[in-house]
Amino acid sequence: MVDWTHATPLSSLAGGVLIGLAAALLLVMNGRIAGISGILGGLLKASWSDSAWRICFLTGLVASPWLYSFWAPLPGMVATSDINLLVVAGLLVGLGTRLGSGCTSGHGVCGIARLSPRSIVATLIFMLAAMATVYIRHRL
Repeated sequence: MVDWTHATPLSSLAGGVLIGLAAALLLVMNGRIAGISGILGGLLKASWSDSAWRICFLTGLVASPWLYSFWAPLPGMVATSDINLLVVAGLLVGLGTRLGSGCTSGHGVCGIARLSPRSIVATLIFMLAAMATVYIRHRL
């Protein structure tokens, strides 16, 4: 559950702008797509010369909420699902990123911005699958 009292349109807009800026800078300055699954997967098999930027990017990704907490409180979050269900869900997401050749950050943020037909279709499938999952989970 998310504490929606701290989630404001302004902070959401700022977050979206920062994500877009980071993705654009990575593409322009490094020629790389800011797809998190690709960055992490590449880190597992990359040479040291290719690992430095990946480590920096992932460190920034993990450190960002901590840095943000100096300016504003983070929304409270409580896991209300069974831990086993969360582990299975995480594994299914990982499988989906392999099958879809990328994740929502690579396809949804970077691919759609580049007008990639493959990314547009992949993102539509991600969203339809998410809506179907929520519907099935809450209605049936």
